[in-house]
Amino acid sequence: MERIQKFLAHQGVASRRQVDAMLQAGRISVNGEVAKPGDQISGNEKISLDGKIIRISQVDLKPKLLMYHKPVGEVCTRADPEGRTDVFKNLPGLGSGRWVSIGRLDINTSGLLLFTNQGELANRLMHPSFEVEREYAVRVHGTVTADMIKQLELGIHLEDGLARFDQIIDGGGEGTNHWYHVILKEGRNREVRRLWEAVGVEVSRLTRVRYDQFNLPKWLKPGKHRFFEEDLISKLYQRLQLDYPEAQDNRRQGRGRKR
Repeated sequence: MERIQKFLAHQGVASRRQVDAMLQAGRISVNGEVAKPGDQISGNEKISLDGKIIRISQVDLKPKLLMYHKPVGEVCTRADPEGRTDVFKNLPGLGSGRWVSIGRLDINTSGLLLFTNQGELANRLMHPSFEVEREYAVRVHGTVTADMIKQLELGIHLEDGLARFDQIIDGGGEGTNHWYHVILKEGRNREVRRLWEAVGVEVSRLTRVRYDQFNLPKWLKPGKHRFFEEDLISKLYQRLQLDYPEAQDNRRQGRGRKR
């Protein structure tokens, strides 16, 4: 038996944090009953998300990781009530499991997004305790002073708590075309834009150019993706203190057999 959050994350449904939010919202059911955080399951149950059956793989999914260059205008959700184009429509298909986004970008932000079929990997790369760096290229409209930069690096109280940039690098330019590169270690909703707005500066363009060790290459055009090699993914698992999944999970063999 295994906690439902861990099991579904392992199956590539979403990260543990995302699965927990789904459970809190009553979106997941097990054998027709609404599931709760912490429920124990074996994997033989009939599990549904938003009324749709989740196909359970009895073989561990081979870890996959890809980078996607998100264009402005796409949303990072599978079920947008306004029917806007979502990032998942441009991703390659998976034989089993599904793509889990590692963080999000708002509709007006472009740049690097990472996707994996392993919820645990996504969870580690998003969890605040691992302090994963995110770097953005920001074009601002308005005069930026040394005092503003100092304030942004020391911290500003936003409606959801204290926030700050770990580093601000002047990228050059003049007037309304002045660029900065900013680095921070969390991914709150619209955090980069809200920080600049808090000092009276408008962000006119925002692109994520790096997430952790992964840089957005200039040759990767908007709407395109690239896969990462197995060796790189294996080293990433090691650095994040995760066990790299074997080809076959023997613990799950024989489930459901009558004795």
